[in-house]
Amino acid sequence: MSDGERGRRHDNPRNVFRYGYLFSQLVRRELRQKYKGSFLGVLWYFINPLVLMGLYGVMLGPLLKAVHMPDYWLFILGGLLVWLFFQQSMLGAAVTLVEQSALVSKVRFPRETVPAAVVTVQLVPYFSMLVVVVPLALILRSDASLAVLWLVPLTACLFAFTLGLALMASVLHAYYRDVYPVLMAAFVPLFFISGVLFSIQRLPGLPSHPWLGPVLRWGNPIAPFIEAVRTVIYYGQTPSATVLLYVLAASIISLALGTAVFRRLEGELAVVL
Repeated sequence: MSDGERGRRHDNPRNVFRYGYLFSQLVRRELRQKYKGSFLGVLWYFINPLVLMGLYGVMLGPLLKAVHMPDYWLFILGGLLVWLFFQQSMLGAAVTLVEQSALVSKVRFPRETVPAAVVTVQLVPYFSMLVVVVPLALILRSDASLAVLWLVPLTACLFAFTLGLALMASVLHAYYRDVYPVLMAAFVPLFFISGVLFSIQRLPGLPSHPWLGPVLRWGNPIAPFIEAVRTVIYYGQTPSATVLLYVLAASIISLALGTAVFRRLEGELAVVL
């Protein structure tokens, strides 16, 4: 029986369920590795977005006077929540099969659990930040009490969307080791065009370049997720039906495509690793 046939045999839903314990151990090991030797532990996940928020908030606000928005720090945090989860998940998952090559090559188990564990671990800083940001948003946006319930399905869609892309990145990096450095380079400009620091719909150049808004808003796959979560947190409103439909469709397509690509290529992982 070939590696691909064995992979298909143990990757059906019943067998994947049987490996739930292994998945939990992978998640725990990933958590231990992140916090090992760290005095502050999970607090580092607060420090990173707070530093970025302070840096860009001061530069674009009081210093350069490029942005004039009330509670601009909350606006930035609403975008950083999504961006950091997406970025850290993708970068961490991309190299995980290579880093766990000994386990992947020698042990029979659903290999998608390896990058999936990395994405799951990123929910820890994501929810930790939500615990801080949501109460502040409710205080500053008193009409956001019902809209905040949208964070549950939006988070589920964000997780599915990221997981699908992470599965593709991890298996492609196992074959082509250029995937990770390409992602590293791509995330730099992507950060500045994803609407983390500004509202895409309110860019100064949109009246003279009407095509720019739709390209930035819908051509960038993570931008609608940022817009949806920020609409809830900062504006205290329900995202538009168009954005919600995009988020749902993108999450389903990404997860389905990522799973298909991963299972198509995983048969030769023992060879390429």
